Amino acid sequence: MAKNLSPVCKLCRREGEKLFLKGERCFTPKCSFEKRDFAPGQHGRTAGKGGKGMGTGRASDFARQLRAKQKARRIYGVLERQFRRYYDTAITRRGLTGLNLLQILESRLDNVVFRLGFASSRSQARLLVSHGHFTVNGRRTDVPSMLLGEGDVVAIREGSSKLSYFKDLGAYTEKRNAPSWLGRDIKSMAGSVARMPERAEIDGSLDEQLIVEYYSRR
Repeated sequence: MAKNLSPVCKLCRREGEKLFLKGERCFTPKCSFEKRDFAPGQHGRTAGKGGKGMGTGRASDFARQLRAKQKARRIYGVLERQFRRYYDTAITRRGLTGLNLLQILESRLDNVVFRLGFASSRSQARLLVSHGHFTVNGRRTDVPSMLLGEGDVVAIREGSSKLSYFKDLGAYTEKRNAPSWLGRDIKSMAGSVARMPERAEIDGSLDEQLIVEYYSRR
């Protein structure tokens, strides 16, 4: 499974805002972005937040499109080749391409595990899934990128529920609100996809139109 091994705090600094890639740590003073909210690299301070380039000129259309695409990739932890495949799939579906793309990203198994409150971050959810701690429709799976559909049920594997992490998970999960497009049963530590999310239920800071424009010009 390919993954990005670079320091995740640098990714937040490059985008000029918190992407909450480290879960609970991002809400504490230990968050690196609180201390260094400028772009990484030797020109980071002069580039300003978001690293839009040297000087004070306005970012070009291409730069804004690129940043929108990179931001979405980093939030969901997806590499370029896979992200492009998701975009190609989104084009073939009925409806708005940008919304289709975001719905595909939201329907990834690791994202659903995170949204259900079974992990504090998508990276942690990805690790838990890859270690085989979850089942989908009763079958064990270790593929974080698995795309779920309406009616699919995600649950903690019976053998994994005895581990200390999952024994203490209930109290943490109760503090997290699951989105309305997901159903959740904290008692049984399971969840289901009731429907695909609407645009208002997805991260409002993402600009899917700029992502579509980025790939349309290539």
